[in-house]
Amino acid sequence: MAKKPSVPKGTRDFSPQEVAKRNYIMETIKKSFKLFGFQPIETPSFENSDTLMGKYGEEGDRLIFKILNSGDYLSKVEEAIYSEKDSLKITPKISEKALRYDLTVPFARYVVQHQNDITFPFKRYQMQPVWRADRPQKGRFREFWQCDADVVGSDALWQEIELVQLYDAVFSDLGLKGITIKINNRKILSGIAEVIGAEDKLIDFTVALDKLDKIGEEGVKKEMLEKGISQTAIEKLQPLFSFDGSKDDKLKSLSTLLTTSETGKKGIEEVTFVIENAQKLGLKVAQLNLDVTLARGLDYYTGAIFEVSAPKGVQMGSIGGGGRYDDLTGIFGLKGVSGVGISFGLDRIYLVLEELQLFPETVEANTKVLFINFGEAEALYAMQAISNLRAKNIPAELYPDTAKMGKQMTYADKREIPFVVLAGGNEVKANRYTLKNMKSGEQVTVDLNELIEMLGF
Repeated sequence: MAKKPSVPKGTRDFSPQEVAKRNYIMETIKKSFKLFGFQPIETPSFENSDTLMGKYGEEGDRLIFKILNSGDYLSKVEEAIYSEKDSLKITPKISEKALRYDLTVPFARYVVQHQNDITFPFKRYQMQPVWRADRPQKGRFREFWQCDADVVGSDALWQEIELVQLYDAVFSDLGLKGITIKINNRKILSGIAEVIGAEDKLIDFTVALDKLDKIGEEGVKKEMLEKGISQTAIEKLQPLFSFDGSKDDKLKSLSTLLTTSETGKKGIEEVTFVIENAQKLGLKVAQLNLDVTLARGLDYYTGAIFEVSAPKGVQMGSIGGGGRYDDLTGIFGLKGVSGVGISFGLDRIYLVLEELQLFPETVEANTKVLFINFGEAEALYAMQAISNLRAKNIPAELYPDTAKMGKQMTYADKREIPFVVLAGGNEVKANRYTLKNMKSGEQVTVDLNELIEMLGF
């Protein structure tokens, strides 16, 4: 007996209903992207390994899917390296390409490669799948879509404010109220690392701190100790775990903590500017919250960082995130080009909307009318009407086979097609159509113009 087929862990098939809902989310996001002046680009699903490796930190590098070289990929591996069985040494010999981990690093590569064709500041949006060799769990997949908007070529903080507004606009259009946009600044984190004497451990510090909501305070402290951050430094961090109160209270506490750090004070100045002006402009559904423990583990962030949380009561990780990267293009040779961007987590947004039952009923609407097939002559008559309906943007189709009436009606019912047209010999002779409402059972005989009018409402 043949083995039942399956998909790899962390990947999924999508039904027509699921695809319709995903398309609804993407179209909603895309509408705001365009409204805010972002232009679309696309990049390949895989990149050269040296484009991706070393850009996401040690943990990120481990999660990158490597692609084996074509042909006899082991033939070029020296016997000494092969016998060591060291994956870190052998991987570069057998794999020169990798699936993209996110859309930001490929975007930076794109900007550098096409810099002479780009008008700066360059505002781009990109909606494509990415891959991570992560442990699958609810809301975390190995293949998933990102919907990104970035601006490169400007270090103005008005870009951060506009991205906050973009988040608010999209989630407002999706009817998702009560979301929280958490904001922090990597300069603040750099300042904290400086004042506790751990500036040489900044990456380890931020990676551990970014796990606060997953492993808790004690877990974070334990990881910092394991990474070589001293107990004394960790004790100085204690106020960070209990920062509370209003925005002004938090900023005051931060100012006290970072009195001796110019970098930290610059971070406070930037985050204050963004929060105050975003609030002056007003937000429709989002709350903007300063979270001094927000770190986002990616190495390339240098300024503002964002993370979007689902409404209270919904058990879900972040549904969006991003931040400022001052020199990501610099790793590809183009120095001094600052960028800032955000991402929408399509798959997690889908799960949130599904849990809160926020998808409009019309999202899954497909064929509006099915024509019953009574035979060759009747099918031709039906297809002529179907062509007229489609010309009026009314989704219509013919059942392909001359099956029993009951089977065709059952098909329409299972497909949730709201109307059926019966056009048998009598209707053909009279140049008429019998339209049946599948929900009420009501039937009416009409001509083509009346049929178009009734189905076009």
